[in-house]
Amino acid sequence: MASPATTLQSALLLQKQLKELSKHPVEGFSAGLVDNDNIYEWEIMIIGPPDTLYEGGFFKARMTFPKDYPLMPPKLRFISEMWHPNVYPDGEHPPGEDKYGYEDAGERWMPVHTVETILLSVISMLSTPNDESPANIEAAKDWREDYPAFKKKVQRIVRRSADML
Repeated sequence: MASPATTLQSALLLQKQLKELSKHPVEGFSAGLVDNDNIYEWEIMIIGPPDTLYEGGFFKARMTFPKDYPLMPPKLRFISEMWHPNVYPDGEHPPGEDKYGYEDAGERWMPVHTVETILLSVISMLSTPNDESPANIEAAKDWREDYPAFKKKVQRIVRRSADML
């Protein structure tokens, strides 16, 4: 459990990062608080990157920060439907976790990451799936063995995401 000093530091850091993103929005996503009284719960909208299968999509996600952020990573869960080799079937894409043990801890999380770098990394992941370290085995299998089926599923998800705005 995080100490009161650590909790205060993480809250101040998250407030600073939120303020920075509000003053200087970054192309590809928007971020804000789910509830103004809770700095540890963010609502994210990721815009499908250009020139990818996800282009034209609008994907809602929730980012939950631990009280000892940035020492420990946040959890990111897509609320919108997502079909991707690196997103678990339940929508989870935790930057600091590897349920299958393919990567070492240094590859997954470092405290220098900010909300901006995390979300830019997620956008990059959408652009370039890593099927060598899949979170969703079925999506990775489609990506490798039946790309037309993978593409069709993603296009359907992109259409639905745009219709839900």
